[in-house]
Amino acid sequence: MKALITTATATLTLLLAGCGSEGGDTANVATAADSGPIEQIPAPNGGDWTQVVSATPEGGFIMGNPDAPVKLVEYASMTCPHCAAFSGDASEAIKNEYVKSGQVSFEFRNFVLNGIDMAASLLARCQGPGPFFQLTDQVFAAQDQWMQGFQNMSEATAQQLQTLPPEQQIPALAEAGNLYSFFQMRGLPQAKAKACVSDKQAVEQLVAMGQRATDQGIQGTPTFMINGEVVEGAATWDQIEPRIRGAIG
Repeated sequence: MKALITTATATLTLLLAGCGSEGGDTANVATAADSGPIEQIPAPNGGDWTQVVSATPEGGFIMGNPDAPVKLVEYASMTCPHCAAFSGDASEAIKNEYVKSGQVSFEFRNFVLNGIDMAASLLARCQGPGPFFQLTDQVFAAQDQWMQGFQNMSEATAQQLQTLPPEQQIPALAEAGNLYSFFQMRGLPQAKAKACVSDKQAVEQLVAMGQRATDQGIQGTPTFMINGEVVEGAATWDQIEPRIRGAIG
């Protein structure tokens, strides 16, 4: 855990350096508008696939039809600006057009880049699968707002955090950046939040998920997989949506 705590300056550098490029070659890829309506796979009992959310063996959270023929996975960091941009552009379309159809499931896997990311990820995951996707959208939408607390952190405070025992560093970082207040305003009681950022098993799960991603060749965020294969050259919604459409067929 200690390696995740950096000085204020180095951490803010990581926020950009750790993110993937928005570039990509979309030539010869049909646009989503070129495709017809998506065939619907009804949810059981007249339900809504976007309300079907669960944890996965890989450590992520998945929304939608567990037997969907197209399985979309995103590796993302809570502190990555490109991930926030993707969430703003894509979240509603992924849920309302693709997941609701039953043709696509969407799994979010945290790829933790630094201590701030670890704290925010633990808090977003704190209440389990049910509120995870909505809360994560809110975290991305307000990324500039809650990151301000860390941008205002003095070098002395950052250095002081590094002197703490490893098990105290992430909770102290959440406190220093006012993350408890941010999440409390979104329905997470502070006592529960403090328990979550002190949960050693939850920290180890996120570290292990990141290590497995690295072993798979994941190097930056956001990175996407469709049906188990990394989608090369796609980091924006304009780039990934045609790939989803193509996979639906």
